[in-house]
Amino acid sequence: MAKAVRFYETGGPEVLRYEDVTVGEPGPGQIKLRQEAVGLNFADIYFRTGLYPAPLPSGIGTEAAGVVEAVGPGVTNVVVGDRVTYTGAANTLGAYCSERLIPAAPLIRLPEGIACDTAAAMTMRGLTSAYLMRRIYAFKEGDTILLHAAAGGVGLIVSQWAKLLGLTVIGTVSSEAKAEVARAHGCDHIINYSHEKVAARVRELTDGVGVNVVIDSVGKDTFEASLDSVKRRGLVVCVGTASGPIPPFNPQILAFKGSPYLTRPALADYIADPAEKADLAGELFGHVASGRIRIEINQRYALEEAANAHRDLESRKTTGSSVFVI
Repeated sequence: MAKAVRFYETGGPEVLRYEDVTVGEPGPGQIKLRQEAVGLNFADIYFRTGLYPAPLPSGIGTEAAGVVEAVGPGVTNVVVGDRVTYTGAANTLGAYCSERLIPAAPLIRLPEGIACDTAAAMTMRGLTSAYLMRRIYAFKEGDTILLHAAAGGVGLIVSQWAKLLGLTVIGTVSSEAKAEVARAHGCDHIINYSHEKVAARVRELTDGVGVNVVIDSVGKDTFEASLDSVKRRGLVVCVGTASGPIPPFNPQILAFKGSPYLTRPALADYIADPAEKADLAGELFGHVASGRIRIEINQRYALEEAANAHRDLESRKTTGSSVFVI
């Protein structure tokens, strides 16, 4: 019988339940997917805690990869036997499972050379990195970025992509072990925020100018340092809240911080157009298949270990990407 992780109330990792489920046959516009790997993302924690609302009881997870086993009426974008991945759409919630029914529209066919575990580890992180590098700012060679959580899943992809574009990367980490990981993936400078003042060090590294762009996936704990690290009329990209949501603030503060621009993008808005989604996915897959960007799967879990996986992610024990292997 198929297995799935579900939750019946919001709360800590202990609310996650590993259960038997029955999977029927696909209806119009649906496919049945036998999943081989499932991605673990911080967004999963937001659903579990209720920061992102979901009707209860609910499945969890929005990213996975596997093989199409059956297609319903009207499906034309995939056929039985195709290897596919998906992420980011509201109707994909429930990825923590061994097999499922899912709308065919969000699916991305995998090219040869991209394994299912690699796809599950990188689809959300990779597409996020793709829009950060190719859509959010008109980068030019020689620009400098500050990348928080540089040893995380998005951080490792962004730092490698940034080097392909000729950018200088300043990465923040919490430990020397994570510093080594970040250096190995392209960070030119490392700031260990456990004992260094981030903004002061950034100003030192940039001769007082600041960086062109800050990519901040941490949120509450780093927001002030991000504003103090960006150059005049630079861009602060608030792309995550691993430490908690950014508290409300008076926009007038931006006038005293060099008039930076501030954005809080969502992946869904950068892959809503099928053509743009295909373009970003194609560039991402091309870099990965060629070896220009390496995807590091540093943690692998069984589905029944979902609660422990969430604890590891929340306590910042992980580096790179994490997946559940079916």
